[in-house]
Amino acid sequence: MHKTDSARIRKLNDIPPQKGAYVLYWMQQSQRAEHNLALEFAIQQANGLGLPVVVVFGLMARYPEANFRHYLFMLEGLAETQQQCLERGVPLVVLEMDPPEAALYLGKNAALIVADKGYLRHQKEWYARVANQAVCQVVQVETDVVVPVDIASQKAEWAARTIRPRIHRELENFLVLPHKEELKTKATDFEIQGLDLSVPQSLLKKMGMEKKPHGVSRFFKGGISSARQRMDAFCQDSLANYSIHHNRPDLASVSGMGPYLHFGQISSMALALQVHNAQGIDPEAKDAYLEQLIVRRELAMNFVHRTPDYDQYTCLPAWAKSTLEAHASDPRDPVYHLDQLEKAETHDPYWNAAMGEMLMTGYMHNHMRMYWGKKVLEWSPTPQEAWEVLLTLNNKYFLDGRDPNSHAGVGWIFGLHDRGWKRRPIFGTVRYMAASGLERKCSIKDYVERINALPGP
Repeated sequence: MHKTDSARIRKLNDIPPQKGAYVLYWMQQSQRAEHNLALEFAIQQANGLGLPVVVVFGLMARYPEANFRHYLFMLEGLAETQQQCLERGVPLVVLEMDPPEAALYLGKNAALIVADKGYLRHQKEWYARVANQAVCQVVQVETDVVVPVDIASQKAEWAARTIRPRIHRELENFLVLPHKEELKTKATDFEIQGLDLSVPQSLLKKMGMEKKPHGVSRFFKGGISSARQRMDAFCQDSLANYSIHHNRPDLASVSGMGPYLHFGQISSMALALQVHNAQGIDPEAKDAYLEQLIVRRELAMNFVHRTPDYDQYTCLPAWAKSTLEAHASDPRDPVYHLDQLEKAETHDPYWNAAMGEMLMTGYMHNHMRMYWGKKVLEWSPTPQEAWEVLLTLNNKYFLDGRDPNSHAGVGWIFGLHDRGWKRRPIFGTVRYMAASGLERKCSIKDYVERINALPGP
């Protein structure tokens, strides 16, 4: 392993090594068999013990705020990951259990449990439960960020400009792909088979899940193969102009990696190196993409990791809450409520198109996400209600909802990771966005036409 890999690895309990039938990798955040340091560490440890590796994934029917759309995308990816694991002699067993219960169930016979790392509140609670109740040692491996969160910063950072130099100082040390380990002892006939992932829709039906909102496989199919194809096309067709086109929703010159990163189906390190090593591309274009992939994304990880109330209105900076409160009684005209917004029934064709993109595809161009959110703040009776509406819509319809980026992105609408601007009604000194800005910066009507021409579900 690379000399800095140890910084990604920590013991979650003090139980000494013991005998067991296998090393268990509890896969939850990093749902991939490629460029996954947690899997490679499990294999390395198993080789040292002369044991096979088993991977377990806990599939719960009531994952916080998840629905059919999210599950279908995730299971499409897990089916591919399961096949790739088998090719390495590693069974991936998907159990219909809460994730910590699945880890503890198969952990009873394990010499060691290896876990990956997520940063949301319920994920931290799961890791703590497994560490406290497991009969063997539990080791966590951080493999979904480039720079480990505790090395990037020991506090909640104020903005991208404050975390950027900290991350850049560490990139040379940590932007290294994990070495692929060859497993010496393979578990070819593991007796627990788990759920059949071959037809995800049938599995979800058996689990009693309604097809609401509908799946979006025609736009975003889950899995590493789809992610690679999309990223390769982006690097070939759009990366060269990314620095000047990434804020133009009419051109759609974006990679669309958000859903794949959210489910850990692709490695951010692998994406960063693919961009970094791309030949014949303007360094400014590369830097613009890496800013989003590493700095902005890992600022969001820092935010949820260091902010206990990251999903509450109270998490906003004091200046933002103060200025919004000072303008809370400003007249709002029009005012829209959740049912109208969810149907994309507003007077604004640009906003309706953005909402339509979300409803149909599970995705929205990032620049439109900002405009979309700012308008909800402008059209809501109170900023607190706007907060609740934005998180509800975000987490229900986006494939990459319920993510650190979701919470940081919604917070940004209200002033998080930003500064004060010119004072305006409703917003106070929180940044404002206008339709005229879209019209000035891009051919926004082309975006509307493209979204309105999307095929129905």
